[in-house]
Amino acid sequence: QVQLVESGGGLVQPGDSLRLSCTASGRTDDIYTMGWFRQAPGKEREFVASISWTTTDTHSAAPVKGRFTISKNTAENTVYLQMNSLRPEDTAVYYCAADYTQFGSRDVEHYDYWGQGTQVTVSS
Repeated sequence: QVQLVESGGGLVQPGDSLRLSCTASGRTDDIYTMGWFRQAPGKEREFVASISWTTTDTHSAAPVKGRFTISKNTAENTVYLQMNSLRPEDTAVYYCAADYTQFGSRDVEHYDYWGQGTQVTVSS
């Protein structure tokens, strides 16, 4: 089992930047992929980005490509999501998740453990 704790959310203006962090504890050696997802009010949870725990492979969703960057520090069991040029449509609760069975998944159903989420609000 693994515990995931996100931090770094907040209220920002359009065009601003934020960096989210997700620190994992517990059974981290068996992780295949770490992912970031988001869920806006009234919408389904959607994939944002993922990173392999053992390689440098990353994947990003089209709406955030070129603006958001996922990275990791495996020595500190932490994954980051650097979000630049934020837009009002990026407003959501952001969740990190761990996948123990495959690389590069974009499907909510494939992830085994989830953090509690951190709110990101982009508004002028």
